[in-house]
Amino acid sequence: MTQNYAAMIDHTLLKAETTKAQIDKICQEALKYEFASVCVNPTWVKNSSEILAGSNVKVCTVIGFPLGATTPQVKAFETTNAIENGAREIDMVINIGALKDGNYDLVLEDIKAVVTAANGTLVKVIIETSLLTDEEKVKACELSVEAGADFVKTSTGFSTGGATAEDVALMRKTVGPEIGVKASGGVRSLEDMQKMIEAGATRIGASSGVAIMNGLISDSSY
Repeated sequence: MTQNYAAMIDHTLLKAETTKAQIDKICQEALKYEFASVCVNPTWVKNSSEILAGSNVKVCTVIGFPLGATTPQVKAFETTNAIENGAREIDMVINIGALKDGNYDLVLEDIKAVVTAANGTLVKVIIETSLLTDEEKVKACELSVEAGADFVKTSTGFSTGGATAEDVALMRKTVGPEIGVKASGGVRSLEDMQKMIEAGATRIGASSGVAIMNGLISDSSY
């Protein structure tokens, strides 16, 4: 492979029933394949950061997940707490209802609260594309850039749909070349990943990282 696919993958496990043994396993897999990060729920950040200490694999966590419906203040606290526990990347969910209401001031405040609390830690903004019109996707991306986010991200993987190449291309066109675009949800094979990269993705969120690296197709739903 001429491209380092592993370094573009956030090796993800966010299901509610996740056990410590499963978290330990994905951390070991991330070390073996040298993935960009493991993406875990906040309760697993400290454990994961201890396993990955001294490696190049970062701990990524999710904020306001999966609905995005907590307040900016709660998301800011979650962010600070996660970083204290060892998180080095933050994937936050926007206030989707506020966006659909046209309450852009609240959406902007929401993202800015996390960016400010992150204080230089990389922030990715999950816009949940499956719930938005194209116009809303564009607006969400514009607000993310205005708020100082580092990435826009398609999906939580827990809503009505995941990433599509069309959405990734629209997001890339909107944010320009300087901001990262993360495709997440439904990327289950190397072919899927390549399509997302061609559309403009610079990071992939997947629970199928090992299958992708071995040229297999995973049956994972997110």
